[in-house]
Amino acid sequence: MNTPSNMLALGTKAPFFELPNPSKSNEIQSLEELKGEKGTLVIFMCNHCPFVLHVIDKINELYEDYHEKGIEFIAVNTNDVEKYPADSPEKMIEFQIERKFDFPYLYDESQSVAKAYDAACTPDFYFFDEKLDLIYRGQMDDSRPGNNKDVTGEDLIIAFENLLLGEPQEEIQRPSMGCNIKWK
Repeated sequence: MNTPSNMLALGTKAPFFELPNPSKSNEIQSLEELKGEKGTLVIFMCNHCPFVLHVIDKINELYEDYHEKGIEFIAVNTNDVEKYPADSPEKMIEFQIERKFDFPYLYDESQSVAKAYDAACTPDFYFFDEKLDLIYRGQMDDSRPGNNKDVTGEDLIIAFENLLLGEPQEEIQRPSMGCNIKWK
């Protein structure tokens, strides 16, 4: 089922969270500790969703390009792992190794973080400035599995560049699209 983002209001303060990181022996990591110096991209995603698999390599490329410019990425898996064992914390570790990404990938077992962000789909993107105010939410780009458009990361790149240059964000922000979050 193709589910669009709920498009949380711009200017919303990033809801605080503390979650375990399966790749770091379930060390508890918080938004405050992990946030970027200039901006923070929170990504709701999972291991098995075709929409995530379609874009994960590009997300990783963007991370490599922007991490050193002060933009941090934090991925959160919130799916019900009892019904979807492919998204279990053990599989999160395997997925991170297989796809070679270094940004934190946290596990939201209670689903409270996804609810605080009004997340709807995987992947769902939320980009906050240095004060943790929401400045962009929506799609990474126009590409979807099967639509034959290149995965460019364009919408996120524009949001990142606008932030770094001190320019206003685009007024029109298009929702992300993906599999619905697997609620309990």
